[in-house]
Amino acid sequence: MSTLLQVENVTRCYGEKVLFQNISFVINQGQKVALIAKNGTGKTTLLNVIAGLEPSDGGTITFFNQASCAYLKQNPELDPLNTVFEEVYSSENEIQRTILDYEKAILTNDKRVIQDTMNRMDAINGWEYEDRITRILTELRLTDLLQKVGTLSGGQQKRVALAKTLIHEPDFLILDEPTNHLDIEMIEWLEAFLSQNHITLFMVTHDRYFLDRVCDEILELDNGDLFRYKGNFSYFLEKQGERIDNQNKETERARNLLRKEQDWMNRMPKARTTKSKARIDSFYDLKSIADNKIRETRININIEGSRMGKKILELKDITFRYGPTIPIVDHFSYVFRRQEKIGFIGVNGSGKSTFLDLITHKIRPLSGRVETGDTIRYGYYQQEGIQFDENTRVIDVVKEIAEVVTLGNGDTVSAATFLSYFMFPYSSHHQTIGRLSGGEKRRLYLVTVLMQNPNFLILDEPTNDLDIFTLTILEDFLSTFDGCVIIVTHDRFFLDKIVDHLFVFDGAGKIKDFPGNYTQYRAWSEKLKKEESRKIKAPAPEKEMVKEPSTDSNKLSFREKKELEKLEKEIEKLETEKAEIESNLQSGHLSSADLHEKSERFGLILKEIETRTDRWMELSDRTG
Repeated sequence: MSTLLQVENVTRCYGEKVLFQNISFVINQGQKVALIAKNGTGKTTLLNVIAGLEPSDGGTITFFNQASCAYLKQNPELDPLNTVFEEVYSSENEIQRTILDYEKAILTNDKRVIQDTMNRMDAINGWEYEDRITRILTELRLTDLLQKVGTLSGGQQKRVALAKTLIHEPDFLILDEPTNHLDIEMIEWLEAFLSQNHITLFMVTHDRYFLDRVCDEILELDNGDLFRYKGNFSYFLEKQGERIDNQNKETERARNLLRKEQDWMNRMPKARTTKSKARIDSFYDLKSIADNKIRETRININIEGSRMGKKILELKDITFRYGPTIPIVDHFSYVFRRQEKIGFIGVNGSGKSTFLDLITHKIRPLSGRVETGDTIRYGYYQQEGIQFDENTRVIDVVKEIAEVVTLGNGDTVSAATFLSYFMFPYSSHHQTIGRLSGGEKRRLYLVTVLMQNPNFLILDEPTNDLDIFTLTILEDFLSTFDGCVIIVTHDRFFLDKIVDHLFVFDGAGKIKDFPGNYTQYRAWSEKLKKEESRKIKAPAPEKEMVKEPSTDSNKLSFREKKELEKLEKEIEKLETEKAEIESNLQSGHLSSADLHEKSERFGLILKEIETRTDRWMELSDRTG
């Protein structure tokens, strides 16, 4: 197995802060390696250094065998004036240029160019490559390929960047939080895609199931040092615990010895022999080991929630839609109970965020009632987060909310102590917000939500940009939280660990209440699909058939075969665009003009699907 990447003694500092020092590792062809560290300790910086976007302060980085490299950044930089087509296919590769011309010709229905590009595709064997690209775009639900990148949401732009990265088929993939803004179906598809043996991968992700199922090696960046674990995430957890135990034992032994040596140093006469000087040097080496901070046992953060009365939240036959479209919520009723924890799942655009707007009274249902108890105090962690003043100090942000926080046992702690529970050491409290990483800002936002003593928590995509260590603290907190919790997330591990049951959004207004976590729901769903599939595949009663003799005149010509292939692709694209428009119509984010335009396009698509399907059936009947 040949080596593709070699990192030797690489160091990176920001002023006096050392992110990592003299770290070394190699990645071989076909390996899938993940980097784990707390937010703000240099994960993205290391990726940038390897990709050549940032300099190092020492060491060397070498790619062997002229390996090509593609980098999916956490916040991708795309050309807003490009269409999705132009951005995804922006390559000097001849096959990609030909496919781009072919796809443009299909979209504009330019028959002359279609025929010309089909001939070029035949000449370069581009059909298989084109099918692969189409599958990637379809799985990531990128259907409106003529839309300008600048008009897309942040999540859509991340999917465009991911598609572009995967389509280029580099020798070496670098991915920074690839699962952000993907729904669960997309994440599971990406897992399968990246698990292919030939892909070499180095990535940062907080998705623990993704780590467990894709990666075969974990690198942990801790206090500037790099630790290597040859195995998946489960193996990492086991071995990391052993490493910390060993480190703590060594530190404790050093501290016991240090006490004796300190006593000797205090009694040591001023006239020192060579032998005593050697012992003095050894004393300072011992002191360095003893000063290593023992990792504290996890703190049980149990915040005192506001008093909750008998009535919590009641939804009575609520319905909501935007315009004359399929309803987003259709005649739904539910009475929330104390301490229940509900997870929301469904594809992007299926109505989860709209539902949250309904229960928090940001919008009103078209029919039915949303009744909130008088004692309910929401704590709402939203996807878009909060806009901090970049010049404000970290400690001042939390002190504006409260100087002290009351815990569940009645004790109070200062705002500074509460910050430290969420991995903001006292040395960071007087930093300005502008010096924090993106993940640290999200963690600070979480602190501001929790310290307001809510009794009904709504967490909309809380796992995006938070590191695994913060997620573990949040999970421990939620497991003992005395109020109600709603969690909208695509993090399957988080759902499995926290929720009692799921609301499953089907995108057409129906919400199923499933009694269990995500893994249980997935098993039930797969079983249901297999049963349905068996019913469909069950053989029909045999009938004596008279087979018509075939004639050469009944066979498809070469051009008709190509037309049949083209029709299959066109119908698939139209079906995908239809689903995308349905999602847009249900999103509630369209202006009146856009709503009218999308509705008209939806009607045209239905007619186009019908016309192409009729022709496809006509040709298909002649292939048997």
